Amino acid sequence: MTEPSVWSLLPPAIAIVLAIATRQVYLSLGLGILVGSMLLTGSVLGGFPLTVQLIVGTITDPESAMVLLFTFLIGTLIATMQSVGGTAAFIRWMEQSGWLKSKRATSIFVWVLGVVIFIEGSLTILVAGALARPLFDKFRIAREKLAYLIDSTAAPVCILIPLNAWGAYNVNLLSKINEPEPVQLFISAIPYSFYSIVSVGLAFVVATFDWNIGPMKAAEARTQAGKLLSDGAQPMMDESTFAPPPEDTTASPWLMLIPILTLLIAMPAGLWITGEGSLEKGDGALSVLWAVLLGIALIWALYLRSQWRRPSKGLDELVRFGIKGAQGMLPLALIILLALTLGDLTKQLGTGVYVAEWAQGNISPSLMLPLTFLVAAGTAFSTGTSWGTFAIMIPIAVPAAGALGVAKAPFLAAAMAGGIFGDHASPISDTTIMSSMVSATDHIDHVRTQLPYAMIAGGTATLGYFLVGLAL
Repeated sequence: MTEPSVWSLLPPAIAIVLAIATRQVYLSLGLGILVGSMLLTGSVLGGFPLTVQLIVGTITDPESAMVLLFTFLIGTLIATMQSVGGTAAFIRWMEQSGWLKSKRATSIFVWVLGVVIFIEGSLTILVAGALARPLFDKFRIAREKLAYLIDSTAAPVCILIPLNAWGAYNVNLLSKINEPEPVQLFISAIPYSFYSIVSVGLAFVVATFDWNIGPMKAAEARTQAGKLLSDGAQPMMDESTFAPPPEDTTASPWLMLIPILTLLIAMPAGLWITGEGSLEKGDGALSVLWAVLLGIALIWALYLRSQWRRPSKGLDELVRFGIKGAQGMLPLALIILLALTLGDLTKQLGTGVYVAEWAQGNISPSLMLPLTFLVAAGTAFSTGTSWGTFAIMIPIAVPAAGALGVAKAPFLAAAMAGGIFGDHASPISDTTIMSSMVSATDHIDHVRTQLPYAMIAGGTATLGYFLVGLAL
């Protein structure tokens, strides 16, 4: 890592500003990486080969490779569920049950899905979004609202649950800084995770009472008039990729329910196995990958059983469905690749460390708790990664609390919640990008419509940490 300086802010700043101004996310991320590479090498010409080297390094990194593979596999799973009729059958079953006959019921349904599928943020977004988008179009609910609801019940919910990939990751970070009881500390921090709690609650209010403010109000009015996308919008997904089968399909809803339930069960089981009997020591990325592979295997087995009279043709269909789904995730995989590369680059430049050290040296100790939240938010916003922010901020915030002789749980919560806030608001965040993609809406439209709600939750959380800080 180079010596942190104000120049380390330049690559993420370029990526964020350009993405908002031009709507060209690929170009913006790529240019941010190139500028960062030039800073690392100290040469304009040297930046080009280093850019290629960094991208290749991201592809070959085991953790990043598993994220990219998971992205393609979840596309395969979702496309298969839809193509064999499981998604359509489940939606029809929900409609016939009388539960999904209005805008409010549909919006609440999405919120519930986001809360229930708490295993992994990307999984929450992709599954809930794929299930709900046809319903949102049917009831003329803005796709931007779908993106907001699934984005607001993904990471904010996951960070509140100890038994998932997020919990395992943060407990591991605490173990590395020699916390004697990392699991208990993580659990005790949950009530102080103000941003996540407010964000999930606010999403429920929006879903229940159709509360539209700022750009979201305009998006809802446009959609009610029959216009799904704004002028000049560039949807991040080819809608034909996950197109449902004809309405007269006789498929069973279990073709969707069984794979989803498998994911919910297999994920914690994977954590337990990879952690050798300890959930908190498990490998979150590998566990998610195993769970998705098992879900694909089960839906293939179920479909082939229903096609026992023509097994060869059924197998050929499954292969085609799977390849089509993986192809549909290619734009997202490319953006994730660039976002991960930029995140690694900002780490080498010391962007997060610079922001944290600057704040620590310029703010009075009495404001340290709300400061921790805001610095974590700024770091996540500029790097586009909550997990990267956790890795930077937790080793700073938790020992700082110990040195001050105050409770560590609020400081741990502020570091994690700030990471969620910044990631939630950032246009270069992978979860923000995923939400835009699976909702088939323009990415910057999603960022603009979501930001007012994120700022409300962020402002409330800042006030909460200020009040708790006064009481410490």
